[in-house]
Amino acid sequence: VQLQASGGGLVQPGGSLKLSCAASGRIDSNYDIGWFRQAPGMERKFVAAIKGSSSGTRYADAVKGRFTISRHNTKRTVSLQMNSLKPEDTANYYCAARRRSVVDLATTSTYTYWGQGTLVTVSS
Repeated sequence: VQLQASGGGLVQPGGSLKLSCAASGRIDSNYDIGWFRQAPGMERKFVAAIKGSSSGTRYADAVKGRFTISRHNTKRTVSLQMNSLKPEDTANYYCAARRRSVVDLATTSTYTYWGQGTLVTVSS
């Protein structure tokens, strides 16, 4: 099982980036996928997640209205469209997967598989 995150980079405040998470192995529509981020010296925090069936999404208050998560089950990819980026969005972004669960999508400890991070830097 592998998760590969990509799409990070340097962007000016107010700009946009689209992150992608490509899943391989047995991760399919039976898995919920989440995005988390970790700034230097800070704990990892929940950003957004989508249920395996694409029937539900969840966003952190800090990104609600600016970020959109979506998935293509046939391609086993999950995207995170990030608009109106702010300097405080600067962090390493990680995608993670868990078997479909009724537990809140924002519960970090329920995610079993993690990809490597992709760095997003928002700066002028």
